[in-house]
Amino acid sequence: MGRVDGISAHKCKRKRSLAVLFVIMLGLIGLLADIATEGTRSVMGPYLGLLGASAAVVGIVAGLSELLGYSLRIFFGRLVDRTGNYWAPLFIGYGINLIAVPALALAGNWVGAMCLIMLERIGRAIRGPARDAMLSYAGSDMGRGWAYGVQEALSSVGGMIGPVAIVVVMWLGGDYRLGFEVLMIPALMAIVLLAYARRMNPQPRGMEKTVPAAGSSTKLPRMFWFYVLAGALIAAGYADFPLVAMHIGDFSEISDGWVPVMYALVMASDGLSALAFGRSYDRIGILPLICASAVVPLCVPLIFSSDLTVVMLGMALYGFGFGAQESVMRAVVADMTPQVRRGTAFGVYNAAFGVSWFLGSVIMGALYGSSIVAMMAFSTALQLAAVPIMVHVMREHVFVPHRKKEGSPAEG
Repeated sequence: MGRVDGISAHKCKRKRSLAVLFVIMLGLIGLLADIATEGTRSVMGPYLGLLGASAAVVGIVAGLSELLGYSLRIFFGRLVDRTGNYWAPLFIGYGINLIAVPALALAGNWVGAMCLIMLERIGRAIRGPARDAMLSYAGSDMGRGWAYGVQEALSSVGGMIGPVAIVVVMWLGGDYRLGFEVLMIPALMAIVLLAYARRMNPQPRGMEKTVPAAGSSTKLPRMFWFYVLAGALIAAGYADFPLVAMHIGDFSEISDGWVPVMYALVMASDGLSALAFGRSYDRIGILPLICASAVVPLCVPLIFSSDLTVVMLGMALYGFGFGAQESVMRAVVADMTPQVRRGTAFGVYNAAFGVSWFLGSVIMGALYGSSIVAMMAFSTALQLAAVPIMVHVMREHVFVPHRKKEGSPAEG
């Protein structure tokens, strides 16, 4: 009997090690892809301005691209659930990234650049639900908050490297267009690593630690829809970085070359907070996210301050909020929803997030041109409105800490 228990424990340990390795692999793929996408995004505001776009146009482009990148996930999430094919969407999505980023160097006007930005976001829509579902399966054995936190932290490293790469190109005498061409290299490396990950684990759904009981509900629960509403309010109130970058660029003492450095600061804060909040979620649940959601709106007036030091502090808080949301908010979606509807759940949540982000970006872009104070009030009020809704979700949703899950008979 002891030998059987030993073999079972060994299998469980090996399964967990494979799950951790798989999460790290997806994180490294995200790191490489985000060097390209976030490096591009960090200068998109000034680049669109250089091509003749106004502040309102920058806000619309930012919001519309996010709208496409999120709303289309409803379709691709359902497709993943129906087909069970997780890898094809990832190859297609990352392949689009490989094409769209360097093609920005060929854009002759802001309309062409806008189309390429939207194409890149469509690529994210294609791969997003499949990637998030796979992470939820691997995370069932290591803690979903931790799994999403690790993935987000590694992606944030890419988000730091990308803007710095653009800065280096500009310091060496290059321009935005050369920077976009250089970013093709990590995008290609992401495809190569993805092929290796596919070979390592062709059936990712098999990593889920527990199997749904026969006759268990496959409907999305009521609390999920409240949670979607809270996420939508937060998204609507979040100022998109291209608009923030345009505001920073208005200061004569800050050159355009420093805008990517600001974005790197956001990514650094994002990665660190994702790890911290992801781990805390696995232990005590959604409460840390609620606290962050109540504090982060304070960064809005800081970001749009006229003092450079205050703006830097605002950037750090801006990334702090992103990290909390990208780790914990996805983990909550995974824990709330049945395995067979996981792709659909991520698609629905992200679609609501994207539509709200678009509407919020359009409104804030328009308000920026007339009253920065009104824009800041709009942003802060919407984000704070999400807090009582998340408190309601916390009270109604039964959360099981990961350390208790580890002791369950289902493990192994």
